[in-house]
Amino acid sequence: MNVICIGSGYVGSVTAAAFSAAGNHTTVIDVDRHKVDCINGGRSPIYEPGLDLLIQDKAGTLLKATDTYHDVHTADVVFICVGTPSLADGTADLSYVKAAARSIGEHLNAERFTVIVNKSTVPVGTSALVARIIEETSGLKAEEQFAVISNPEFLREGFAIEDLFYPDRIVIGTTNLRARETMKVLYRPFVEKLYHDEEMMRRLPISANKNEHKTVYFETDAKSAELIKYASNAFLAVKISYINEIARLSEALGSNVTDIARGMGLDSRIGEKFLQVSSGWSGSCFPKDTGELLATSQKYGKELTIVKAAVESNQQMNQFCINKIQNKLKSLNGSTIGILGLTFKPDTDDARQTQAMTIIKNLLQFGVRVRVHDPKGMYMFQRLHSELPIDYCNDAEDTADRANALVLLTHWKEYRQLDWNRIYHTMKSPYILDTRNFLPATALREMGFDYEGIGIG
Repeated sequence: MNVICIGSGYVGSVTAAAFSAAGNHTTVIDVDRHKVDCINGGRSPIYEPGLDLLIQDKAGTLLKATDTYHDVHTADVVFICVGTPSLADGTADLSYVKAAARSIGEHLNAERFTVIVNKSTVPVGTSALVARIIEETSGLKAEEQFAVISNPEFLREGFAIEDLFYPDRIVIGTTNLRARETMKVLYRPFVEKLYHDEEMMRRLPISANKNEHKTVYFETDAKSAELIKYASNAFLAVKISYINEIARLSEALGSNVTDIARGMGLDSRIGEKFLQVSSGWSGSCFPKDTGELLATSQKYGKELTIVKAAVESNQQMNQFCINKIQNKLKSLNGSTIGILGLTFKPDTDDARQTQAMTIIKNLLQFGVRVRVHDPKGMYMFQRLHSELPIDYCNDAEDTADRANALVLLTHWKEYRQLDWNRIYHTMKSPYILDTRNFLPATALREMGFDYEGIGIG
């Protein structure tokens, strides 16, 4: 098929690369010429493990990028993969989605039935909104000459390639039979695992046991599909908030939250995923999606009180970590604190709306000098927060120079392998707060560090 992906961010670039690898002629549309040039030059515009390899292999043959919408005229499927940032009231900003819809409408082919797919996370009813805009712009009739459907993405940054080739589920939201048939054909390789380039698949960062993975292909209506994404992310946020509350209680009672989470996860009804302690959930999805879902529920008089409590609990977790530093150092004014990790999780350069942002801003208000490091996220964090007076360190060990405390926020695997002997001797006071219970606690304590995790007694 001829496939279009509008937007070359974390969703659009990965989606386009995967569909090109499945044999479709795929075009990425983006107004950012730098990103367009990256893709056409065989390079990924973002950091995502395996994406550079995939784009390099398909660029110039089945994959290309452009800053115009001309290729929409010959498209079978058009994916809208643009950003939907939060507004001040928590609702989603649909200005990029609306602009994409207008541009699609200006280039649709009346002689060709085209499926327009909302891949971005959008509020319930957005499919109808996009259809109306395209009708007004193109003069064509929805459901007859084109269809707008919902196909939410469920990609984990850092594992997006694996999630696209071996998804748990593919959700298609539409009652239009022609659109359903088109999407079945498009996704058949991903459901039946019909990947012809076996050599390429072996080179991608995909778990060895994925060959036995079963993908569920699920069809529903557009509104239900739109709500599935929000309901899923909000549930995961609730789960993280819950285990973080158990961690806070564990500290008061002297129990070990790591063992508690392990014991809980052994129950098949609960499962072990998203029971890892942290300084709070963050990133470009959870805060935005919970905010939109909560705002919508309040608007319709059906407030999701559990989601509201999870949001409030998450804010308390941020403050809980700051309080631990205060309790250890007492006065923070004039102290130096090193921060390890600026992204919301490892294996991504996504530094949007992270726990690091919240904690660093709070520390600065206390007169702290902040030194930071992240293997991939420093460029984005500095671009997003250029006003923050913090020191960016090229080496992780440099964050500890004359520091009164070292705080691990993101559990990058390389942080376990740092020169901890050097760090011990360069710190003013060897205090470590490990908000992920990730570092080798016993070894660090034996070296003389005042190591503190969260909820481990």
